[in-house]
Amino acid sequence: MGFLQEFKAFALKGNVMDMAVGVIIGGAFQKIISSVVGDVIMPPLGMLLGKEDFSNLAVTLNPHAVAAGAEPVLWRLGAFVQTCIDFLILALCVFLLVKGINMLHKKRADAPTPPTKEETLLTEIRDALTANAHKRGEQ
Repeated sequence: MGFLQEFKAFALKGNVMDMAVGVIIGGAFQKIISSVVGDVIMPPLGMLLGKEDFSNLAVTLNPHAVAAGAEPVLWRLGAFVQTCIDFLILALCVFLLVKGINMLHKKRADAPTPPTKEETLLTEIRDALTANAHKRGEQ
């Protein structure tokens, strides 16, 4: 088998296609989470801290040098906290998604499966043999 045929077989496998779909959906999901954090959660939190934009919350580490005209060295706590909140919300969403999928799998596993045609036929044969044995006085 040539290299191109092997690559085609690999690229078109179900797992690879599922992974590609997952990456694309994950990118879109990341935008939704970023919007929830940046547009819904952080503005009220920033307002509580007295800042309009929480991501700009920073501590200047060299205030004396800045007063003399030097470039400020900033410790960007707001951006770090926002990234941590992004992660926690994303982790919570993934946890809830996995928990929901696991519940669906459990419900599916708990549901009784209908008997196959073979099982039904074998049951009928067994019952007929048992009934026939009882008619003859066998047990």
